[in-house]
Amino acid sequence: MTASVGGTLLKRGRIIDPASGIDQIGDVFVRDGRIVEVGAELHHEGVQRIDCRGRLVLPGLIDTHAHVYQFVTGRFGLGADMCGVQSGVTTLIDQGGASCMTLPGFRHYVAGHAQSRVYAFLSAYLVGGLEGHFYPELYRPECVDVDATVKAALANADLVRGIKAHAELGGFARWGTEVMRASAEIGRQAGLPVYIHFGQLWPMPGQATFDVDPDTILEQVVDMLKPGDVLAHPFSRHPGGFVGTDGKIHPLAREAAARGLKIDVGHGSHFSYRMARTVLEAGIVPDTLGADMHGYNTQVPAPAGTPAEHPDQDHMFLGRVRFSLVSAMTSMLALGLPLEQVVRMATVNAAAMAGLADGAGTLRPGAPADITVLDDQRGRWVLRDNEGTQVVTERLLEPSFCLCGGQRFDASAPILPAAQVA
Repeated sequence: MTASVGGTLLKRGRIIDPASGIDQIGDVFVRDGRIVEVGAELHHEGVQRIDCRGRLVLPGLIDTHAHVYQFVTGRFGLGADMCGVQSGVTTLIDQGGASCMTLPGFRHYVAGHAQSRVYAFLSAYLVGGLEGHFYPELYRPECVDVDATVKAALANADLVRGIKAHAELGGFARWGTEVMRASAEIGRQAGLPVYIHFGQLWPMPGQATFDVDPDTILEQVVDMLKPGDVLAHPFSRHPGGFVGTDGKIHPLAREAAARGLKIDVGHGSHFSYRMARTVLEAGIVPDTLGADMHGYNTQVPAPAGTPAEHPDQDHMFLGRVRFSLVSAMTSMLALGLPLEQVVRMATVNAAAMAGLADGAGTLRPGAPADITVLDDQRGRWVLRDNEGTQVVTERLLEPSFCLCGGQRFDASAPILPAAQVA
């Protein structure tokens, strides 16, 4: 028995910390913003006790694919804390919202003001993620400055954890591989992972400059990459990714891990249960799980004067919905992935992908007290993707609250979904 004054004691939850090899019913003691002790039965006096029986107590969840450069990216960017601590997520990695030109604003107005921890994968493009890449011509080769982007990344190494780029049919038909090659060069010079969007984003141009077979995109891009770079959207229903136009797994997809590349779900609007089954049945399991929520695929009010819809209609959910990183975790469980693996994707693996070496993604004593507590329910619920495919799950995860640096935040985000009972 130990005695201590002050702090918070999370009691009798199911503690899952893949980084420490822990999966047990027990307690977590937090004091002064740090994890002090994890054990089967802890006793501390003069502390706040929180009953976590029937709940999962996890390392603070890390969303590897967020879009939270609010207002600057128009309708596209969401509020960081709405996607973060108010949704049970302690750390967000914004994917490509900020560029070398707009990074100072991201640091001051987003990362500097959020109660969630926020990092950036810097856009390879000078304009960043304006309106979700609404205007294709802003992303042509002339709109990439390798030297300026490398300089910004290196000068802001505490904030910039990678580079964001796109390898997709609309861009390749316009410019070939030139933009992607420049993006890969930024990653090499900066010594950072490049996170690559696969699956069509931009509509095909009226007259294509290049004749592109979508089934050749993956092989062209993989040869440009280095170990640690990230292939995103393996479960996309769009051509040009892990599943070929013949409905079969791309042969090169199986070689990705062997080449040291990582794979991120990047759930979002393009997620397909049908494609996910094809990929998983081929033995390919993503390393990390990003939610990919943004202003075009969530039920949030659009800022005045921004577009009513996106030219990539698949950017928009059917009628737009509510979802979160935790509901994306439920989707993975519905696909048959074990809970421990799903937790690993959203914690220790995510921390490794972004090079977060400050104790993120674990409940080890001494680490920051970033903890997510989820309700773990049993029943029957209907899940639906943007193709209209429905699956029934018998397990539903929902955020209850989180601690970020030891401070409690209840799950109150308006975008959290209400599950549909089967």
